[in-house]
Amino acid sequence: MSNVRGGLVASLSRRFFYGWTMAGVAGIGVFTSGPGQSHTFSVFVDEISRDLGVSSAEIASAYGFATLIAAFLLPQMGRLLDRLGPRKMLTAIVVFLGLACMFFGAAANLIWLAVGFAMLRFFGQGSIVLGCANLMAHWFNRRRGFAVSIMSLGFGVSMAVHPPLSQYLIDTVGWREAWFWLGVSTWLIMLPPVLLLIVNRPEDIAAHPDGVTPNATEGDAGKAEITGLSRAEALREPSFYILAIGCFAISMMVTTLHFYQVTILTSQGIDSDLAAKIFTVSAVAMIVSMPFVGHLFDRYPPQFIFALGLLITAGCLAGVTLVDSATSAILYAMLFGLNNAFSMTIFGYIWPRFFGRRHIGSIQGMGQLIGVVGASLGPLPVGLAFDLLGNAETTLRLLAILPLLCAGLAVFLRIPGSLRSTDAPG
Repeated sequence: MSNVRGGLVASLSRRFFYGWTMAGVAGIGVFTSGPGQSHTFSVFVDEISRDLGVSSAEIASAYGFATLIAAFLLPQMGRLLDRLGPRKMLTAIVVFLGLACMFFGAAANLIWLAVGFAMLRFFGQGSIVLGCANLMAHWFNRRRGFAVSIMSLGFGVSMAVHPPLSQYLIDTVGWREAWFWLGVSTWLIMLPPVLLLIVNRPEDIAAHPDGVTPNATEGDAGKAEITGLSRAEALREPSFYILAIGCFAISMMVTTLHFYQVTILTSQGIDSDLAAKIFTVSAVAMIVSMPFVGHLFDRYPPQFIFALGLLITAGCLAGVTLVDSATSAILYAMLFGLNNAFSMTIFGYIWPRFFGRRHIGSIQGMGQLIGVVGASLGPLPVGLAFDLLGNAETTLRLLAILPLLCAGLAVFLRIPGSLRSTDAPG
């Protein structure tokens, strides 16, 4: 295995900058996180509710509580990524994600369901995305925005593939066996590239971030020092908390819209088939807009692009309440696709841009913790609104206030002085 892997890496690195291979592998990784993402769960909510006899609010509560528990394990995953590297950790993560799918499909009650949610969210939505973002932080600097946008294409493809695939599996073999096959597909798709292609850092093969040899002044013999703040130093920076509240808001609101999109739209008179197909429209919009979003991060000050992403999130929350026809549903889906392009790029780009890459696993782990806590809380207000009021229009409009406020805070973001350079905007 090691000889095959060494030969592949050497062959590819002679042809082009090997970081682009890592971007492709990271994209596959984000795609295989699909079973742990809200757009896949949304297809199963009604089936699980009928089979187990639980309400929407109970499912949302189990989902939120389990996601919250999983979130507090992510900083430890970040430290393991710093210590052991993405290759070893992603191998373990993918194996456990497949097992988590099978465990979830066997759920017999609400507690079992909650444990399954926790496993899927930790290994899928949390750890695998964290590992892939860690790769991009090490392999890219000046072109990190574009590289992360390539990685994030996997999320768009997952949005286009996993909901209809899950619905097909439900119709064909039932919701429980559907999770078995989702687990098997995770192993088949992700284990080969993880085992054969991943190189933790460019320095491991005598390369440099972006494929550009640094100036001699940046390190002895032209070898640049890997710089960055420790987690403790990052936590002393005001910018960490502005980024944290913004990422919390984005993750909370995006998860809410993914989890309840079909329910929201059907409650407003949209046909259930069209409501399910909206995911595909959003996925296409995300894929098309992703390179543009990555270019914005590489070209312009990150605080303003971060604020723009928050404004688009607020627009989606208000916009979904206005959908009342096929035309308005498609327009909303396009805006939501753009929103997903921003939200996925933000996480992979923003933490190494502001705090460097020396301890990026630990810092991204804290960032992912904050985002996943937001994701855990997001669906609950909407679930309660449906159970108590029969609709969630007012609730969604009130929720839009949070990302608006965070967008105002974002303009005060500043990169720590020791990490400012001419290599990136801001």
